[in-house]
Amino acid sequence: MSKAWYTFGEGDPKVVSNYYLSENLFFYCLCGQQICAIYATKAEEGQNPKAPLSANLLLYIDQALATGILQPERPIDAKKHVYLRY
Repeated sequence: MSKAWYTFGEGDPKVVSNYYLSENLFFYCLCGQQICAIYATKAEEGQNPKAPLSANLLLYIDQALATGILQPERPIDAKKHVYLRY
């Protein structure tokens, strides 16, 4: 399944309907206190990611909110799946 970047709107960051397919490259996102964007599996149709979010992605969201650091944090060169903003 293909993946894409989704921008977080507002509300619960674990609910797929709060994310919207994005063409931006998120130059303004890195670390912070709020979810900015996630890299998630595309749904067959629509602007939201496939429901439900994977267990790994939900863990990354929790870790990002707890630490304020993009995730996964390790290994350092791992593809990041969660970006934050202030």
